[in-house]
Amino acid sequence: MEMEQLYKDHSDRVYSYIYLLVRHKEFAEDLTQETFYKAYKGLNTFNKQASTATWLLKIARNVTYDYFRRKRVIQFFSFDKVQDLESNALSPEGRFEQKEQLARMYDSLRKLKKDYQEVLLLRKIQECSIKETAYILGWTEAKVKMKMTRALVALKKEFHQEGGRANGTIKRIR
Repeated sequence: MEMEQLYKDHSDRVYSYIYLLVRHKEFAEDLTQETFYKAYKGLNTFNKQASTATWLLKIARNVTYDYFRRKRVIQFFSFDKVQDLESNALSPEGRFEQKEQLARMYDSLRKLKKDYQEVLLLRKIQECSIKETAYILGWTEAKVKMKMTRALVALKKEFHQEGGRANGTIKRIR
């Protein structure tokens, strides 16, 4: 496996995962580079127990948590800017309302326990499978399923307390 091709194939996904955790462009770029450096160093020990993408996301998670420990930063999802999803077909009022609902959903997500944030991020935002999520987090598949169910319930509850309409935006994250 050539490292240059590995980087081309997976750097965007690794960067977006790290960025969602640190919410700072330069830190995310540095941590992405560190992830690929560690992957390069550990390439000969990669036993193909998981897909290459899953293996890289696990390295990215470990690199990011090392960064948090070094900086004593224990903060997830400080979503200052919310991207407009599927907004081209909506009216300006519809886009504004959608953006408001999405901002509330991310605020609600940020208030959840760390385990819930992680499982939602990997399963629903990064679209990892249960098996991939279990591998990345070092959990059993049963634990991923249980945490996912509880996380969605907690997210709906928190979102409702934030004043959001739980029907539309929460379903979209599923």
